[in-house]
Amino acid sequence: MPDLASPAFRAALALDLLGVDPGLGGLVIRARQGPVRAALLERLDRLPLPRHRLHPQVTDEALYGGLDLAATLAAGRMVQEQGLLSEPSALVMAMAERCSSGLTARLAGCLDEGRGHVLIALDEGADAEEACPEALIDRVAFQVELSQVSPLALDFGEERDLDAARARLDAMPVTVDLHRQVTELAAAFGIASLRAPLFTLRAARALAALWECEADAEVVQAACALTLSHRATQVPGAPEEEPAEEPPPEPSEGSDGGAKDNEMLELPQELLIEAVQALLPPDLMARIRSRTLRGGHGSGAGAARKGNRRGRPLPSRPGRPGSGVRVDLVATLRTAAPWQRLRAQQAPGREGLHIRASDIRVKRFEDKSDRLLVFLVDASGSAALARLAEAKGAIELLLGEAYARRDHVSLVAFRGTGAEVLLPPTRSLVQTKRRLAELPGGGGTPLAAGLQAAMGEAMAARRRGMAPTICLLTDGRANIALDGSANRAQAAEDARRVGRAARLAGAEALVLDCGIRAEPGLKALAAAMDAPYLALPRADARRLSRAVGAALGD
Repeated sequence: MPDLASPAFRAALALDLLGVDPGLGGLVIRARQGPVRAALLERLDRLPLPRHRLHPQVTDEALYGGLDLAATLAAGRMVQEQGLLSEPSALVMAMAERCSSGLTARLAGCLDEGRGHVLIALDEGADAEEACPEALIDRVAFQVELSQVSPLALDFGEERDLDAARARLDAMPVTVDLHRQVTELAAAFGIASLRAPLFTLRAARALAALWECEADAEVVQAACALTLSHRATQVPGAPEEEPAEEPPPEPSEGSDGGAKDNEMLELPQELLIEAVQALLPPDLMARIRSRTLRGGHGSGAGAARKGNRRGRPLPSRPGRPGSGVRVDLVATLRTAAPWQRLRAQQAPGREGLHIRASDIRVKRFEDKSDRLLVFLVDASGSAALARLAEAKGAIELLLGEAYARRDHVSLVAFRGTGAEVLLPPTRSLVQTKRRLAELPGGGGTPLAAGLQAAMGEAMAARRRGMAPTICLLTDGRANIALDGSANRAQAAEDARRVGRAARLAGAEALVLDCGIRAEPGLKALAAAMDAPYLALPRADARRLSRAVGAALGD
């Protein structure tokens, strides 16, 4: 197997494989602007596709086509233009770490349609938190880190004939047994997406076509290393020793030789595991831990939403009309005014104003949504009075700053066999103190019911345009299931199930463990909710308030 230790060689090989089979989706290159990345991008000329450059703020008209305003104004009739996605092409997107969720969804949909587009995402993030969206990484076969590569160590390997490799691609079979084996390998490395093993199989065929060989052990190992190493979320343990099996009987002289070809792809799983492990990043576990700790995505003092309809006006900027964008007519005319005499001389037969596409300015507004903190408080057991006192103090401290931060507060308590919304969203300090004084305690711990009630409050607030965050304050020892039965195991499973539903619904959350010792079940619940987990034994109101503010980005 060729030496894949060189990131530059892997990146060049990935580009060649994309030239052989565009169905591999694309390549994510994590590197800042420099000679290494520039040298690699020069190899894009080898791809049999036209090349288009994208930026994170590209409009729908540029992607899908629409009215060509400049040509329409010049010709005096409607002129339509083709979009970047109208035909198969190599899409080179700079600053992929700044790609918005809307553009991510559009590009992901384009790749899912399989129309022959190839995405080359240039990730220029400065740290681990700035990265290409996971939805795009999942839809491309390859990802390479070039940040530490020296220009003096560039080695792209031998240039092969991609046209001949494409002609050989259809003659490269892959057996059913290899499908099963690669899927099991992906599961061993904690890769949940089924796109990964499919990319591995396509990469094996493309490698065999590129290297003019059969899909033997070296080809399969290289394909696994190229497509699975950057997706791994865990390191598999040592495989268990299996009892020795009797060697299979030798085929008779009249048997079909096709079975022998299939057996060549039945590789020992240990070889494939070693090939992937050889390219795992040395800080894999640290990256996994950092992703877990980041968890939630607090939006600070209300999410700042830029739009073109309402909110605080922002300075207009150059743009193109379409997709609901509003043209700032005054700013457009002000920009075009100094050039009218010169443009009139260049077009003497044209009457009226001379407007160019570069003159157009579009309106911008910024609207900050109110934030709602849904305190979900465990009011059960003998220690309930202490926890409730902490929650009361923290809520009163947060309400003291609610007017400045546009925060609303809601209180949900769970005890006995169910949950109750004790305080609907409010910023009234008097009403809050009155409801807190009436907060009861004691009984069982129906954690799942409390999560359901808090999620209902959060979703209702989101429909009203607010930015809700659930703050769960508990010791995590759930013992009442959703059906009201006293079943500790079922109660924990119900809580995790509701937590996963909250994550899928996009509900932001923060889990505060106020037990004397950290509760593993509560940490698992936080992971299911994709929420930050903070262990705060013996936390007083001020410490709790500071922890909530820090986790939410205040």
